Formats: sequence, structure tokens, C-alpha cells
Amino acid sequence: MRYVSRAPAPPLDRFIDDIYCMTGVPRHRRLNVPPMPSAHLMINLGEPVGLYDSDAAAPPAMLTDGWFMGMWSRRFTIEHHAPVRVVGVHFKPWGLAPFVGMPMVELQDRSVQADAIWAGSVDRLRDRLDGAPTAGSLLQVMETELRSRLVPQLSSGFQLVDHVAGQLEDSWGSVRVSTLTEAAGVSGNQLTVQFRTHIGLTPKRVARVYRFARVILDVDTRYSVDWSQVAHSAGYFDQAHFGKEFKNFTGHTPTAYLALRRRCPAQIGFPPDNGPMPG
Repeated sequence: MRYVSRAPAPPLDRFIDDIYCMTGVPRHRRLNVPPMPSAHLMINLGEPVGLYDSDAAAPPAMLTDGWFMGMWSRRFTIEHHAPVRVVGVHFKPWGLAPFVGMPMVELQDRSVQADAIWAGSVDRLRDRLDGAPTAGSLLQVMETELRSRLVPQLSSGFQLVDHVAGQLEDSWGSVRVSTLTEAAGVSGNQLTVQFRTHIGLTPKRVARVYRFARVILDVDTRYSVDWSQVAHSAGYFDQAHFGKEFKNFTGHTPTAYLALRRRCPAQIGFPPDNGPMPG
């Protein structure tokens, strides 16, 4: 599998971590994906991709031409059925809202066909991407499309979320939400309403996802891991709570996760391996 990405130029870099393309045969057909601080757009130029929610009550989905995904508060599984050719966007938690014109709570923990949001234009975008001769030109086509979709005037509510969530990003969720709320001069209820509108999750849930992401990114599975120290560094003050959160988000205990990563080491230079794991 080949992964090529780049950060977009301003002003898109305020909303997007990277634009990427994945091509080739995946090392693992099924990937277990924990909650991470990203929302997504994926345009599929290959075969359909399966999506399975860890909530057994949620029906499986078959993702075809393109789809949006908001932030997830629980893990899900992606299944590739053939060689992969996907062009995608990792939005910051608050970054998708200015491109879709809908409350982000409607995209929480779910996928939505891109054509249902960008009506009638995804086929055109797929045709342009399919005709791009290089990975660099694929990324440029996607970046140009995103520039054309960015809402020019951002609401005061979005700017509040941008500011507070940016602090959660900078601190990896270690700053108390109550401290940020007080500094912003709003009530906890006001902030929660704006987060649900522009991110889909509450401020506390976003902070939890950032704390967990720091754990995943900090752990070097090639070496012995002091889980107590990792948990403390990430802002967990209760070892039992850390273990429960880790199991909920990954489906594994920390010890089992470490063993899995050692059996199936991450592909060097392939950033998605920092989160998703063999399913």
C-alpha cells in the first residue's frame, strides 16, 4: 500500500490536517479504527469498502463513490475487498463543518454518501480525480475542490469552537474543559451546543479522544511500555479508568494491543497505521 499526503495551503490548513491518496493492496483486509480527532471525506476510485460499527445495533454499510464521516466516539471496522484507490481528507474535528452546511451532530458516528451533501457533483469530482496522472495532481484536484466549497463567512459560534477546540488540540485534551469554558466567557451549556453543532461531540468527549490519540501516538510498540507512565503523561489520573477507556476505544486491553502491534508491526511511512489496527 502506498500513502501520499500533504497539508493544504492557507486558508485550508486552518480546517484540514492533510489531503491524501492511498493506492495498492492493503496489508490487512480489515482494519479496526479507534476514535481519533478527525472527520473525513473519502472519494473512492476503486471497489466498494465495507464499514462495520462496533455498535451491533447499527447496520453495516457498503461505501462506493464517496462519503463523509464525522467524528466517531467509538471504534469501527473498515474492510477492503480489492486493491485500494482512495483520495481522502483528514479534517480537524471542527474543520468539516464549513464545507457541508449542516449540523455536525448529524454526521456523528456515521457515514453519509457524499452526493447526499454535495448534490450532483461527486461524479464530476471522481472523473477529474480518475483522470489525474500523478499522486500530486490527485491531491491538487481535491484541494481545488475544497477551496471552492469553503464557506466564506464563519459564524461566531464556529469561531468559538475553533478557538476552544484548538486549545484542546494543542494540549492533547489535557486542559480542563471548565477552564476553557471560563476563559471563553460562556456557559458550559452554550459551549456544548456549539460543539455539537460544529463538531458533533461534546467538549469533554473531544478532550477524551485527544487524550486517547496521544496515548496511541506516544507508544512505541517495539519497546517495553510503562502503561502507568503513558496514562499519566496523557492526563489520565486513574489507571482503572484508563484501562476501561482503552478497551472501549480499541477493543483490546493495553497488553493485548501491544501484543497485536508486535505481531503486526506498522508499515513504515504509512501514517494511518498510527491509529487503525488489524481487525
